[in-house]
Amino acid sequence: MEQSLRRIGSAGNQTACLINVRAVKQGVNEYMLPETDNRWAQLKQEMREAAQSLGIDKIGVASADPFTELKQVLVRHRELGRESGFEEPDLDKRTNPALLFDNPQSIIAIAIAYPSKLQNPPKSEPGARRGILSRSSWGEDYHKVLRDRLAKLEAWLRERVPELRVESMVDTGALSDRAVAERAGIGWSAKNCSIMSEELGSWMYLGEMITNLPLPVDEPVTEGCGECTKCIDACPTGAIVGPGQLDSQRCISFVTQTKGFVSDEFMRKIGNRLYGCDTCQTVCPVNRGKNWTHQPELQPDHELVKPLLVPLLTMGNREFKERYGSSSSAWRGKKPIQRNAVIALGNFKEKSAVNDLAQVLREDTRPVLRGTAAWALGRIGGEEAEEALRGALPLEGDEEARTYIERAIAALETADI
Repeated sequence: MEQSLRRIGSAGNQTACLINVRAVKQGVNEYMLPETDNRWAQLKQEMREAAQSLGIDKIGVASADPFTELKQVLVRHRELGRESGFEEPDLDKRTNPALLFDNPQSIIAIAIAYPSKLQNPPKSEPGARRGILSRSSWGEDYHKVLRDRLAKLEAWLRERVPELRVESMVDTGALSDRAVAERAGIGWSAKNCSIMSEELGSWMYLGEMITNLPLPVDEPVTEGCGECTKCIDACPTGAIVGPGQLDSQRCISFVTQTKGFVSDEFMRKIGNRLYGCDTCQTVCPVNRGKNWTHQPELQPDHELVKPLLVPLLTMGNREFKERYGSSSSAWRGKKPIQRNAVIALGNFKEKSAVNDLAQVLREDTRPVLRGTAAWALGRIGGEEAEEALRGALPLEGDEEARTYIERAIAALETADI
């Protein structure tokens, strides 16, 4: 009873006090009484105060109304062919919480901050070239971490409201995490297509929980990028086609997660990225100096997030699962990361890797890896690379991989002229 009375406060609302005392005696939850609209505001305040103890860095509440404007944007996005293909295909489900949850009353949005810097990272140098994984794949898979925090929040709420109903979701859910977070006041929708918080920057993971609780909603944060266009200007492929508008098909982060052949244009732009791309975030002035190290599960292992490239080429399934199975970078399997390692060696023009790449060209069972190795050997050049390419050409049975070999040989012949 004492906790219940403390929730009420001592502001002199004697009627409310009497209602809640009777409620406690009768076994009724005070938050579910019709006379206690202000109790929802108090529950929300208590939830905000408890967030840190639950491992949540920022929390807000959005209405469960349909995201009407977002749907119009998504329809146009689809018409222009800018989707990645990883999204929920049903635009109605992506924009109408009522299609996912019976009689939704509010959506709770959460954010968890993650690190942006490696402390004393290993050097990438000739003979020991390294790739890099994007910050969103550092530490434990963020989907698991977010689900843990949402589960803790649900348990906290259920202690206070046994009649609670929720539907929690993270990145793979139907709703747009960014749209919910923006409406809930977590941050503004930045030009780099991230949610930007003045306190945390855009280094934060987002999750949400649709509920049957009529919690008071937060006000959205007004746009704060001003005239800055650093992210748009710095995008390697021009994938940010306008403020907050992304052509996913051109986004390097998306390209690194595909499994097929990659065009010469994009392979050159990938650089040494093995998974994802952070350029539009690292150039952002709001993100400057922000590095979050307080979430233990999200801290990086330097050798995993900035690994040597050559050992990746022959990594087996078991080793990949042991090393990367707990990372969000593993969701597409080892093939994209191995292909990107081959690309990185080509972009480094790493001559010490010619024999390793030649082995991939001769022996790998996957045409994409063989064709990509041919491209890398063409980039590196030299007699050994050319010899490997000419030796592989008559043996190559895949038409597309053969085309990559022929192009690589032609590039070397042109360079010799």
